[in-house]
Amino acid sequence: MKLLLASRNEGKLVEFRLLLPGFELLPWPKTAPGIPEDGAFFRDNAAQKADFARAWWSRHGEAELDGVLADDSGLCVEALHGGPGVLSARFARELEQDEKNRALLAMMPLDARRNASFVCVLAFAPFPAGELVYAEGTVEGKLAPHPAGTRGFGYDPIFIPKGYRRTFAQLGNRVKSRLSHRARACEALKLMV
Repeated sequence: MKLLLASRNEGKLVEFRLLLPGFELLPWPKTAPGIPEDGAFFRDNAAQKADFARAWWSRHGEAELDGVLADDSGLCVEALHGGPGVLSARFARELEQDEKNRALLAMMPLDARRNASFVCVLAFAPFPAGELVYAEGTVEGKLAPHPAGTRGFGYDPIFIPKGYRRTFAQLGNRVKSRLSHRARACEALKLMV
């Protein structure tokens, strides 16, 4: 199955290629416009991205596709009232990711519980038309006291999955591809498409 990934995030492309080995994934073209994501919920953003990418590709795409895959994911921190949540990609946008991770940790009240979860919602848009198919995945854990590890991307250096003592960025792809929010969403998606 050949899919267009509605994202310019290189880390996501690498991860999806690991998680969906039977799928050929094309990256969002560098010459294509930015993909909007201004929804209030993860599902809203995933749908918005999938619909936009499918419509754009139908007018400008150069390869035949079976569908478009879009995801919206984020880190939800209990002590921050679920934030940054759906705003994870837009949180402290002016900062590099390592600075963003430190800024988020600095927002934590000293005595707060560090419970957190990663959430992923995938939207699959069949090509050239058809209803969107959704798949979701969540992994529970907690925030690390400070960033640790060099593997992974995004908030991986500050998230410790439940049952582990190291961050996703320390554990690496072998563990992450088994239990991450994105891995769980991909497993659900494979049963539907």
